[in-house]
Amino acid sequence: MEGQEILIIGGSFGLREFTQIRYDVQKRLSKIDPALEERIKKNKISLESEYEKLQNSNFEDWKNVRGPRPWEDSKSLQQQHKQVLQSKPS
Repeated sequence: MEGQEILIIGGSFGLREFTQIRYDVQKRLSKIDPALEERIKKNKISLESEYEKLQNSNFEDWKNVRGPRPWEDSKSLQQQHKQVLQSKPS
């Protein structure tokens, strides 16, 4: 009985150490390049500014354009869309 208690207590300490190592490695690997971090801090965009952009947008002439499917050639599909738009009278 005493051996089981030691095993349980020792296992909990060992597990704590292994999980701490895992988190330390993840923290070390997830560090961002300092130049990129500065750009992110410099270009802060607020929710309010994006909302204002949407309020000032005009959605009356909006067109729903389907993107290419994985088996379709995207360049040929884009050329077809351009030809259709050019052939339609405005």
